[in-house]
Amino acid sequence: MEMEADMNTSHHNKGRQQPAFYALLVVLVLMSVGPIVLMLANSLKLDVDIISGTSGLLFLPTIQNYETALCDILPYEIDHLDYCALKFGGAFINSLIIALVSTVLTLIIGCMAAYALVRFRFMGRDTVSGTTLMVRMVPPAVLLVPVFGLWNNEFCIDKATWFGEMIRDTFGGRGDVCLAGTHSGIILIYIAMNLPFVIWILQSFIVQVPRQLEEAARMDGAGSFQVFFKIVLPLIKPGLAAAAIFTFRIAWNEYLLASALSDRDTKTVPILIVNNMSEFNIEWGVIMATGMLLAIPPIIFTLFASRQIITGMTAGAVKG
Repeated sequence: MEMEADMNTSHHNKGRQQPAFYALLVVLVLMSVGPIVLMLANSLKLDVDIISGTSGLLFLPTIQNYETALCDILPYEIDHLDYCALKFGGAFINSLIIALVSTVLTLIIGCMAAYALVRFRFMGRDTVSGTTLMVRMVPPAVLLVPVFGLWNNEFCIDKATWFGEMIRDTFGGRGDVCLAGTHSGIILIYIAMNLPFVIWILQSFIVQVPRQLEEAARMDGAGSFQVFFKIVLPLIKPGLAAAAIFTFRIAWNEYLLASALSDRDTKTVPILIVNNMSEFNIEWGVIMATGMLLAIPPIIFTLFASRQIITGMTAGAVKG
């Protein structure tokens, strides 16, 4: 009888806890989806409706803001626009190139560095492994002034030389052929900024790879690179996916360093959105539209890799 009473009490407590759990779940979903829905709704409104605030969610949608944002790549002329001042297409391509290249290079370098720190023994290994995460804690704002000075002065090739002239004609840049104002300069600082985090997160996955698999592959005649690419990498795919998502999103949304190091031809979408604001005129509808277009690639990338992200973040949390 006492056991039945305890079971009834536990079921009653569970039934009482469920409404609170679902209410908390609904609140979290609203907090996550609410800003996206609000931004989407405002991107389909005219500035008059946004400023007045009377239309709410009931309004006549328009794609005028998206036409203004995509004016440089649309195949037809826009009636309400006399001049295409917002070059979103070029900025979007710049963001895509910088984010993808920096992510791929960061993962390649980070994988090899993490594998070396886990599997090889050398002087200072523990120090290097311990300081990787500490370096990641440095705010990007601290790097702004020294990187700007180095990229504009130290790492330059004089444009008067034939090599410098060839590079400038091919890749562009400002002043002499410097890292500032080029895709390479922004990609390089993003790699340096994200590399410690990638090394730190991949170390925990490489540790879980059994050494016996690598030893068996070496006994079969596989070299070090074959062991790394054919044995280790396939087993740490969840870690690679999680690191790729975080690296891509940081490089995609970063504004501070990109605003200082980019040129007119290499500016990214976050810079474009901020530059679209002025003291006398703020086109809220266009800003919301560009914000939605900016959010699409990370959302798609995250949805496709969501299962790998969950696996990567929970790996090692529970031991069977």
